[in-house]
Formats: sequence, C-alpha cells, structure tokens
Amino acid sequence: MKGNENRVADGYVLRIHPNDNVLVALQDLKAGERIAYAGIDYVLVDEVPAKHKFFTTDMAAGDEVRMYGVLVGRTVHDVKAGQWMCTDNVKHAAEPYFYRPTAYQWSPPDVSKFQERTFMGYHRSDGRVGTANHWLFIPTVFCENRNLDVIREALHHELGYAVTDKYRMKAHLLRELVERGGDIKTADLTIRESVVPVNRLFKNVDGIKFLNHQGGCGGTRQDAAILGKLLAAYANHPNVAGVTILSLGCQNLQVSDLLTELGTLNPAFDKPLLVFEQQRSRNEEELITEAIRQTFMGLVEANKISRKPAPLSELTLGVKCGGSDGFSGITANPAVGHCADLLVALGGKVLLAEFPELCGAEQYIIDRTNDEAAARKFISLMEGYSTAAEQVGSGFHMNPSPGNIRDGLITDAIKSNGAAKKGGTSPIMDVLDYTEPATKKGLSLVCTPGNDVEATTGKAASGATLILFTTGLGTPTGNPVCPVIKVATNSELARRMEDIIDIDCGPIVTGDRTIEQMGEEILAYCIRAASGTVVPKAVQLNQDDFIPWKRGVSL
Repeated sequence: MKGNENRVADGYVLRIHPNDNVLVALQDLKAGERIAYAGIDYVLVDEVPAKHKFFTTDMAAGDEVRMYGVLVGRTVHDVKAGQWMCTDNVKHAAEPYFYRPTAYQWSPPDVSKFQERTFMGYHRSDGRVGTANHWLFIPTVFCENRNLDVIREALHHELGYAVTDKYRMKAHLLRELVERGGDIKTADLTIRESVVPVNRLFKNVDGIKFLNHQGGCGGTRQDAAILGKLLAAYANHPNVAGVTILSLGCQNLQVSDLLTELGTLNPAFDKPLLVFEQQRSRNEEELITEAIRQTFMGLVEANKISRKPAPLSELTLGVKCGGSDGFSGITANPAVGHCADLLVALGGKVLLAEFPELCGAEQYIIDRTNDEAAARKFISLMEGYSTAAEQVGSGFHMNPSPGNIRDGLITDAIKSNGAAKKGGTSPIMDVLDYTEPATKKGLSLVCTPGNDVEATTGKAASGATLILFTTGLGTPTGNPVCPVIKVATNSELARRMEDIIDIDCGPIVTGDRTIEQMGEEILAYCIRAASGTVVPKAVQLNQDDFIPWKRGVSL
C-alpha cells in the first residue's frame, strides 16, 4: 500500500495492487464481453457497472477477497472468474491487527515547487495562523438556539453575509401570484438580477458563525462535559477572532465550566469573549439587543485584523470523505493523500479521522506509527469503539451506506482501505481522542465517527484550518469555522453538481492526470483558499454544519 500503486492505467479496468484477485471496472462492462488486462483475457459472466469489481479467478465459498493487497471480504458461495462482485456473493472480512515494532521508512515527495510558497493568513497572538477570520456565537444549551436564530437573521442580512435573498425573492413572487390568483405551477421563478449583497461592512470578517446544537442539558453530565471541551476548542480555533456566548443559566454546561475548559486548553487565550445569560436579563429583547450591540463593537475590532504572509508549515489540513463511491480509493483519496504528503514534507499538519472507516486498514496504520504509545492508543480506541458498536447489535461492518454499496463499496474493508488513502504515506506522529488538539507536525489520527458532519466537526475541534472533503456521490457538507473544499472522484459528478464541487479528480480515470499531478493541483488550490483568493463552494453557500458527538455509537 505504498508509493504509486493507485495510478490508473489506460483501458477498461484496473488492478489496484498486484496481489488483488478482483479488477475495478473504469466504465460499464457488458456480460459476455472479453476484457484483456496484463496479458490475461477475462470473459465477463455478468454486467459490471463502472466503479464495481469482478473476480479474476474461480473461488470457493469462504475464500479471501483481496483489494489494496489486503483482505476485504470472503466469498459467501462459489464464484467464477468474470463474475460481478456484490453483496450477494461477498461479505465483509478484515485481518486481525496488533502492535509490532517497525522502522517505517518514508521517502518524502519533491516539494521544490512549493518550498518558497506562502499563504495570506490571520496571525493570532499565540503564534497560530488562521485561514479565515470569523466571529463565533456559542450557545451553552439548546434553549438558546432560537435566540441565536434571531441574531443570525438580523446580522447576516444587515451586514451582507446572507445567501438566501434569491429564495426570499422567489417566495415573494409566489406570494404575489397567490394574491393575484395566478398559476403557481407554471410560474417563472428565474431571478435575473443578483439580490445577494456584495458590500460587507466588515471587509476583514469572513463570517459571523453560529454553533446551534441540541446539547448542554438533559442527557448525561458526561455529554455536557464533552460538549464543553468541543465548544472551547471552537472558541480557541485560529480561524476565530472573537466569541459571543449565550447561556440560559440553569443548564448542565455552566458558563464557568466552558471557561475552565477554555483556560485549560489555552491559558493564554486573549480573544474578545462576551457572555450573556438569559436568566439574568430582564427580558429577551434586552438580552438580544445587548448581545448585538457588544458583538458589533467586537466586529469593529476584528475587522482591523488583516491577512499577512505565513509559511505553508502553519497550515493544518483535515482530510475527509463522504458520499464515497468505487472511484474514491483510486482517484480523489490518493490525490488528496499526495497533497497531504506534500504538506507534511513542508512542515505542516494533517488530520485523518473517521475510525469506523479505518476498519481493515488497521495494521498498515499501526505499522506507520513509530511511537509505540501512540500505536497502542490507536488500538485501544479502535477496539473500544468497535466493541461499543457490537454491544448494540451493530458493528463497523455496517458502515457502508446504500449509496456506497450501489457505487461499488460493498464491504467496510473495501471502503476503509480506500478511505485511508487520504492520509498519504507519511509516518503517523500522534493519535488524538475526540477534541484533543493536534500539537505535533506531520500526520495525526483523530478519533471521530465516519458520519460526515460529526467527523468534520471533530477535525475542526482538533485544529484543522482547511478540510479537503472527497465525494463520489455528492454531499454539500461544510463547517462553521473551517473552510471545506469539495473534491469530486469523477467528472460526471463535478459537472452535475458544480454548485458544490471545487476540484475534479476525474482526469485521473481518463489518464489525463497522474495522482501526483492532481495532488499538486489540490495543494495549489488549498493555498489560494487559505489566502482568501478563492472561496470554496461550501463557504459561499454558508454550509455551516455542526454536530457534536456524544461518544455514543455512530458509524
């Protein structure tokens, strides 16, 4: 699983690793078709859709199915060479894993093209550098969500951050039709002129963000404690200039608890921090009015901060996949992995998470972790997580979604070994539990679910200042404080959902780009996004998804 084994060859099919006993279809293949690959002819027994696989040898029930050079499943019954691999004939299987001393050797990629490059970031007093400059609203409890919604509507529309004006205009046109007795069904709702404000009052404030959530009270005290750590991590994030906290007063997560977590995380925290408690206010209007007034004063100061050059070593890149397909592990994920290797070689940080989607890739992960304590921490977190899932009648093997399966990812081990490619090939320097901050240069693992929003929420909490998010099926996921860059595995998706996709890795399938070339293009885009010269689609759409993980079973 090293080097350039994921380079896509010209033709109809691809063998990912020399030891694999399945081939990946790069386009739809018909039953009876004769496929020549590496000097061997295969006659297809079934139709094989693009992104799916077919067997290269006759196999008996219980035989090992191998992809990426490792065990990814076992046959349920006898199968023939040329037969389509599907959930009817293959079930998930993965090799056992354990710690063993290794001396993992890594050859860093050539970074001469990027050695002198910088990005334009926001420098914080503690030495960290942000890729954005946001003001953040944090509720300590779900009871304050409605007040946050009121403030969001007021500030976003007045200050030029709203992206819903065109839809408000469409609703207005429909209202006029109803009032006139017109035909709604055939109405032309085309908006021919831009109604989105282009002049923001605070030019250097990239966004005013709101962390609505469903926690802070009820549940368990442990839930509130974990939430406190998460919210403190967001307040401390280098992409955040200042914070407004809204509290009810009687909830489990007290303001004092949140401030204690913040002080523990960063004793030198010195950002503007405004606290408003509803049960100490005379009425709702007074609470919201003062929150808006004082936040405005904070925004005036935040707007005085401007971007300045910073070395690429100050970037922290989260890597994520969601809505994955059968091309994820051979195009976008390894291309993102090469980008990750470039950034590690330049002295930056990379965060790989989604522990349920490392199932079947554990031994490779462990062997790349030179520090024994970190390797054993990974094993402990994986085993604990897996056991918790099994105790409720689930398991990592149930991670692939119906969409994943339809597009060729029929076992979790197939999905996971492709997903692990996002982390590149560099040594793993640290293993972090949920909300723990990344402090070491290089690649770190972060324990999160595979769930798109829970995972991106966790990566940002550990310090990601950009997130690369690969997708084969299309997903709009974003994050309130960390720009999320969408990377398509295939060109059809990039064309069809161009409103949410930033980068197209489809040229890898056609042979027009190598994985290395695509990885360099991705890093170049990251530099522009980190500098504010290009705005990722998820940021343009205010796709501010935020879901805290309660540490229950979530795959």
